[in-house]
Amino acid sequence: MTSAMTSDTHREQNLRARWHATTAAAGADPARDPAPYADRLLTAWAEPQRKYHTTAHLADVLARIEVLAGASEEAADRAAVELAAWFHDAVYRPDRSENEERSAALAERALPELGIDGDRTAEVARLVRLTITHDPAPGDANGELLCDADLGVLAGTAEEYAAYAAAVRAEYGFVPDEAFRAGRAAVLRQLLELPRLFRTAYGAAHWEAPARANLASELAELTEASA
Repeated sequence: MTSAMTSDTHREQNLRARWHATTAAAGADPARDPAPYADRLLTAWAEPQRKYHTTAHLADVLARIEVLAGASEEAADRAAVELAAWFHDAVYRPDRSENEERSAALAERALPELGIDGDRTAEVARLVRLTITHDPAPGDANGELLCDADLGVLAGTAEEYAAYAAAVRAEYGFVPDEAFRAGRAAVLRQLLELPRLFRTAYGAAHWEAPARANLASELAELTEASA
């Protein structure tokens, strides 16, 4: 078994254990086995069209939730946030625009089957839909936690960010270079124009500056390539 295969197996084992813990914390019925739901979600996250939105991304978002929750003084429903992380890209087709809505609808079907109550299910679905804009309202502790964890990839090292950008390009391999550069540049400009990328205190202090530097660097490269 190669080191990559070992890493993938270890990640999947950790994710399964975390899914079981999270569903229990969210109030799932102990008589209902959460394992088949983990099977279906992990199968979805491993679909071949995914190059960035993979189980590695899911694991990274969950890890960042842990960091942010540990550093935050804001009360948040961590179980709901973690469930939203599991579902936020559960449906993902790079050529479709309704991914978040379909992912939220999946959560709305699956979580009640596990015995998770309606209020928490509704909150998970709301959070999944929030990842369309990544623009939580002031005081939305759950939304801030999820959105910052999802966008935390932007604050990686230069090497990590380059790998992220390459994976995004690979997901859109069906788009011609010129069109991709124009579309990607528009996304980067939109992000850079936001007054704040990160809403949590930790994200603002530790991720805002490196994320903006990475975004500006990628935009400069795209602009130069298009000249």
